[in-house]
Amino acid sequence: MTETTAAQTTGPTTSPTTSGIQDAPAREVLTYEQFGVAARELAQAVADSGFVPDVVVAVARGGLPLGGAIAYALGTKAVGTLNVEFYTGIDERLPDPVLLPPLLDTNAISGLRALVVDDVADTGETLALVEKLMGRYCQDVRTVVLYAKPRSVIDPHFVWKRTDRWIVFPWSDRDPVTPAV
Repeated sequence: MTETTAAQTTGPTTSPTTSGIQDAPAREVLTYEQFGVAARELAQAVADSGFVPDVVVAVARGGLPLGGAIAYALGTKAVGTLNVEFYTGIDERLPDPVLLPPLLDTNAISGLRALVVDDVADTGETLALVEKLMGRYCQDVRTVVLYAKPRSVIDPHFVWKRTDRWIVFPWSDRDPVTPAV
């Protein structure tokens, strides 16, 4: 399996502070504009590799925005999701990743070429679990992430940027909304 880095020159900016706290560690900060560039560059890397997925499988929740963007960019209409819980907070996680319902219809993906999409391969355990599961049913499985960290147990096939920093994504940089009073 060959790993392809989509872009090294247009990667995200880094910020030495978070929420105005001077002592916060440096973090990768991805904007929506950078996300759009990254998604297109990753899709182009997949296309250039010659891999043509029959289905894009986004790992929920972090992989949902990228999965949709890559599916559109590749012209792949079949899109599925797998909901995996592993992180429970910043650098807090369960002992092992856990699949949550609803589950993907494995009969529908049997024999297909699948592109598994997630936002980050941090420990890589979530992506490794999904790749292994998909490999039981699919003819060929490739993985793509926005970010990969050096400690990851899996080296994704397509990576936009490698970092060892905590990443701030534009879709999860704020607390969930609550009803207006």
